[in-house]
Amino acid sequence: MNFYSLNKKAPKVSFKEAVIKGLAPDKGLYFPEKIKSLAKDFFNHIEYFSNKEIAFEVIKQFVSDEIPEKELKKIIKETLNFDFPVVFLEENIATLELFHGPTMAFKDVGARFMARCLDYFNKSKSRKKVTVLVATSGDTGGAVASGFLGVKGVDVVILYPSGKVSDVQEKQLTTLGKNITALEVNGTFDDCQAMVKTAFLDTDIISNKNLTSANSINVARWLPQMFYFFFAYKQLKNKHKDLIFSIPSGNFGNICAGMMAQKLGLPIKHFIASTNVNDVVPNYLKTGKYNPKPSKQTISNAMDVGDPSNFVRILEIYNHNDNELKKHLSSYSFTDDETRKAIKLIKDKSNYVADPHGAVGYLGLKKYLSENSNNDSQGIFLETAHPVKFLDVVEPVINQTIKLPKQIEKVIKKKKIAISISNYEQLKKFLLKM
Repeated sequence: MNFYSLNKKAPKVSFKEAVIKGLAPDKGLYFPEKIKSLAKDFFNHIEYFSNKEIAFEVIKQFVSDEIPEKELKKIIKETLNFDFPVVFLEENIATLELFHGPTMAFKDVGARFMARCLDYFNKSKSRKKVTVLVATSGDTGGAVASGFLGVKGVDVVILYPSGKVSDVQEKQLTTLGKNITALEVNGTFDDCQAMVKTAFLDTDIISNKNLTSANSINVARWLPQMFYFFFAYKQLKNKHKDLIFSIPSGNFGNICAGMMAQKLGLPIKHFIASTNVNDVVPNYLKTGKYNPKPSKQTISNAMDVGDPSNFVRILEIYNHNDNELKKHLSSYSFTDDETRKAIKLIKDKSNYVADPHGAVGYLGLKKYLSENSNNDSQGIFLETAHPVKFLDVVEPVINQTIKLPKQIEKVIKKKKIAISISNYEQLKKFLLKM
């Protein structure tokens, strides 16, 4: 399987090269040259497959022969050592919990898969040391730090916006040490992401460092996110209802992966991109104009993105045909006040504690269902992180203390270690000194 740049001005590359490069030389995101639908028999008997067997069938065409089957199955086994339960809350509404991994966020899957792919690729003695450079608006940093901790031949540098991630998220990305370094940026997530993209195009850096990214722009971070949708279908298949997924969306990697799953044949009727007030995509669907703008800080901070990187991949999936895209995608934005009210409503109505991102997903699903009433639909919103990661938001709303899971207890009392930077030149100086 080859991957091409969506800017169409760079050579095609293998899966291995796409993972190691992260971003194409022409600044484009990599996209698979072909997407082959899976056999109908696979879907007809999916309930008899384990999650690991499902994941292997889903990902193997994209990895191709870059990783031998035995090694790929080992990578998947080590990646998927936790559950992905569907929890039913109301009539026609359920949530898919993606927070049962080591950092309690959906990004654990992609980060662990990518780390293990890089570990395999780095086993060659001639392989140059890799520096993973990543920007985070919240959960990516912790997931990447955990996934890559101790991986030989890989240094990880995480940029995060000062004061704009939760205390738990900050501890998860600043306390591990070893090959993980956190840079606290005086700015927004968009500033962090812009610095990362600039570094990838800086000849002074790339001539000295083998840079790659662990954001969802990297195919090894993005493509494994398809797994969730197959796992949900496995649990819901016998309901015989149309599946509608509402996905809390920031950089749009998760929903883009869902659309890839649909291209592979997964019977998903519709997607809802639920956003906070960072509403570039909802506005695009209304006006037909894509206007990136500075991100605004919200209580659903992992979605505070003013220029979603993966939306260009979504446009590619639907051949840049707006009419076709709108058949498959709706998008709504919600305020912090609406999010808080949703957290309380879900708790009062279903005795379920949602995090702010899941609450936004719930709101998007409810709005879509109210506008498209259909008793044959099963709505699923993604609960992308455990509410414990947002204690300062959730506890006052539900008027209840949330017990710390063991994953959080391990890091919450550790000392934060981070290097403060304010501009790109400081990042460049740090990278060249590493």
